[in-house]
Amino acid sequence: MPTHDGEMWAGDRSGRIAPEITRMSLKSALGFGSDRKVRYAIVGLGDIAQEWMLPGVAHTGNSEVTALVTGDPRKAGAIGERYGVTDTYGYERFDVMLASGKVDALYLATPNWRHAEFVIPALRAGIHVLVEKPLEVSAEKAEAIFAAQRASTAKLMVAYRLHCEPATLDTIRRIRAGEIGEPRSFTSSFSQMVDPANHRAKNGALAGPLFDMGPYPLNAVRALFGEEPVEVVSAIATRHPDSGFADTDDTVAVTLRFPGQKTAQFTVSYFADTVSSFIVAGTKGVIQMNPAYGFGDPLEQTVSRGGDKSHKSWTPTDQFGGEMRYFSDCILHGRDPEPDGEEGLADVRVLEAIQRAIETGQRQPLPPFARARRIDPERQVQELRFVKPPKPVDAKSPTRQDA
Repeated sequence: MPTHDGEMWAGDRSGRIAPEITRMSLKSALGFGSDRKVRYAIVGLGDIAQEWMLPGVAHTGNSEVTALVTGDPRKAGAIGERYGVTDTYGYERFDVMLASGKVDALYLATPNWRHAEFVIPALRAGIHVLVEKPLEVSAEKAEAIFAAQRASTAKLMVAYRLHCEPATLDTIRRIRAGEIGEPRSFTSSFSQMVDPANHRAKNGALAGPLFDMGPYPLNAVRALFGEEPVEVVSAIATRHPDSGFADTDDTVAVTLRFPGQKTAQFTVSYFADTVSSFIVAGTKGVIQMNPAYGFGDPLEQTVSRGGDKSHKSWTPTDQFGGEMRYFSDCILHGRDPEPDGEEGLADVRVLEAIQRAIETGQRQPLPPFARARRIDPERQVQELRFVKPPKPVDAKSPTRQDA
């Protein structure tokens, strides 16, 4: 991969680093001085990229945007002017962007089912990738991405922004420290009123609440239990006649079984008022987050043990800028990020099994899956100040305007 001045990175042309380069000299050889910034292409300029990721890039201190990729030339021009980015590309010229020598990494915010087609070529080209969740919409495609990551010198991180969020990490720390005893059950509700005109309501299960919102409670319970589910016990999907959805079920309810007979239940919905919460009940206490998954508002935690109760509210942080800063730091210092491709695959295989349970009405046993690495609450926490989102260009929030 070329550096700013067009020279190859240290090592041979495959991107491998010469073994005789020491850790200290490696940083210098790669051009990663204290003022070095990772150059990103933003791929997909929908509401998430425009309103939440792009505004926070400048205050990461270690990242900058040097290219935009979108199917809308007008949008590319307007966003490019807003952020001073002159290199813009249509999706059909994605390969040209990869070979341009002007980007080190990309942030991918295309629809879920278009992740593999961009992630895999980028990794093969030695370009680092921060990809929105879910990693893909099938275990087969997720495994292909994970394989590409293992074969590449580039790094891959799935954009689970809560893996860097202070309130979430504090909750994980408390449970790991045994403050509520052994966690036994997890219950979560996550809903929003989605506009039937939004693409999420027009692409069936691939864009429905299961794959769009389901990763939040699923990823949360996997992190909080520190284990992988062994069975999808049940899953149902419903479509209310007043939702206005012609092609998409608006609500999905799921029950999972974990090792040791632990249970997890969650409901995700496109047709209910906004809620974002979970409760973990343990043998010695209960911990609740409400709100739990959002951004822009304080996340709040309540811990109950016997007759004692404590409550804490966290000042909102820039979760998007924070996860980019963490990823860029991993790139600049040669560390492997968490969450990686394996973490993304761990969720997708369960989401796929949930969809099978919906379609068949039958339990779905899950093959054994050992996660090699989990969240490190001490090293991953990010506390960038919250950034007010700008007005987007030709992109709308999925929420109903009359909700």
